[in-house]
Amino acid sequence: MSFTGKTVVVTGGATGIGAAIARAFDRLGARVAILDLDADKAAATAATLAPGAFGLGCDVRLRASVGDAFAAAIETLGRIDVLCANAGVSTMRKAVDLTDEEWDFNFDVNARGVFLTNQAAVRHFLAAGHAGCIINTASLAAKVGAPLLAHYSASKFAVFGWTQALAREMAPHGIRVNCVCPGFVRTSMQDREILWEAELRGMTPEAVFAEYVAMTPLGRIEEPEDVADVVTFLASDGARFMTGQGINITGGVRMD
Repeated sequence: MSFTGKTVVVTGGATGIGAAIARAFDRLGARVAILDLDADKAAATAATLAPGAFGLGCDVRLRASVGDAFAAAIETLGRIDVLCANAGVSTMRKAVDLTDEEWDFNFDVNARGVFLTNQAAVRHFLAAGHAGCIINTASLAAKVGAPLLAHYSASKFAVFGWTQALAREMAPHGIRVNCVCPGFVRTSMQDREILWEAELRGMTPEAVFAEYVAMTPLGRIEEPEDVADVVTFLASDGARFMTGQGINITGGVRMD
């Protein structure tokens, strides 16, 4: 695969899966714009990539912030060919104890953030008259409800549903929209979740981690690069006849 001459925007790209996606596209020749709530970290990650990569601050919950960031990216890149809407958050609590604030926080970033960034990208694709591509980061929790993550799971089900509906609307324009559904990925988010789950279930963090590995048929914790490689494939011509898909990247935790 080569993305030479292509431009890619990655939201939530300063760390974790987003940073791995940015690095993967960079290695394949794309010019990359990293959008992240933390502008300094976005710039720092971009500085590790090839010349021409850059980082911008963006709060995906806010239409004005998304609009400003996309306008800046288009002005600098000239156009956007691929959007990876990856920004996401999680909290963990029993469903009966969930607060309005936790519900809203997860939906505002995970679902509204995908809606706003996808909409900005699609409007650009349509105005520019070219067939761009969108890959949203959903989750294993978008395929099966996750205990202690009911609100997060609901927000990721929303991402999958939105992806399929948008894919149908955009197909006549040649715009493809897919999502990836990672499992237990080794990130700072997972580190926090392991601690939360251990406390909520009365276990040690080590026991929670061992349970994740035991649930994964391929026998190891997923790495961000495992996700990034599938994302670049979905953006490539090799996936030219794929749209509206939720691709499991779970090491076999989910097989349908």
